[in-house]
Amino acid sequence: MLAGVVGYQMIRWAEAPVLSEADHPPEKIVVIPNGATFAQAATLLEQEQLIRSRSAFLLMGRSQEADRKIHPGEYELNAAMPPAEILSKLLSGRVVLHAVTIPEGYTIHQIADVLGEQQITDRTEFVRWASDKSFVRTLGLSADSVEGYLYPDTYRFAKMTAAKDVIRTMVDQLEHVMTQELKARAKDIHLTVHEVLTLASVIEKETGSGDERPQISSVFHNRLKKKIPLQSDPTVIYGLPNFDGNLHKKDLSHPSPYNTYRWTGLPPGPIASPGAEAIRAALYPAPSVYLYFVSKNDGTHQFSATLVEHNKAVEKYQKRPFRRGNRSQTLRAPDGRPPHHEEGVS
Repeated sequence: MLAGVVGYQMIRWAEAPVLSEADHPPEKIVVIPNGATFAQAATLLEQEQLIRSRSAFLLMGRSQEADRKIHPGEYELNAAMPPAEILSKLLSGRVVLHAVTIPEGYTIHQIADVLGEQQITDRTEFVRWASDKSFVRTLGLSADSVEGYLYPDTYRFAKMTAAKDVIRTMVDQLEHVMTQELKARAKDIHLTVHEVLTLASVIEKETGSGDERPQISSVFHNRLKKKIPLQSDPTVIYGLPNFDGNLHKKDLSHPSPYNTYRWTGLPPGPIASPGAEAIRAALYPAPSVYLYFVSKNDGTHQFSATLVEHNKAVEKYQKRPFRRGNRSQTLRAPDGRPPHHEEGVS
């Protein structure tokens, strides 16, 4: 009887939290590595003084087959949590989630950089799966890559989430944004979803002023109707194998299928991830007769209906400032530097 009482008391002691809530113990981040066994996790918890007894914790977990069920990752724990609560977190995988914001207009590689820097997923793996045609098909997409389908938003991911899972989440978010109303509108104006995202991505890259997106869209819609090349610098840049931030006149002759100076119509696919406003602008362009626009070097553009008007705007906003030593703000390189425009290129 005495042994039974002692054993019962020991179990009660082992199953109790190390500290009480009144002690206000600090939160600790504990990382359970990939491939770690339950015994290794119990050892780590004991070392961090989050449980009183490794042996008792193992015994508790054995009844729940914890060795095959715990999830790796970051856990936020404290010494006032009962071992049963800690075990429940490990079994359910309630890991720490980190907020990560993907800006509008980012390409696959730029998104991969953000995710890699914040240790959300492996950058190389992300780029590889983003361009894996077989995997892209499993997402229900008829595209060569997920470029343009990774919706820019703020997400919450655990660190070192599988790249496939990150991609799926971002593509699923786009599906929520592309409502039935927007899909119906795309059909009404004879565009596929892929074409809408392609046009929206060009609009997104062409302006930093949200209010201008419908007008930018109207220029491109008008050009498409008249079968005039879009002549969008961001599409040229996207198709260059190496862009150092300087767009030269010779680049406008580059044979890339994304070179909208050489080819009429839309490029073969999106050049970045468009946001909701750019998508709506692509579907609902402002009514206009504009066929041209040029940067005013303040984040906005001058729109023109004729080539004569456009040439005057180019002279005013691009050539004269260039002669004075300023640089066009029409485009920006990935590192934020404004690219150099050779004489005659607007």
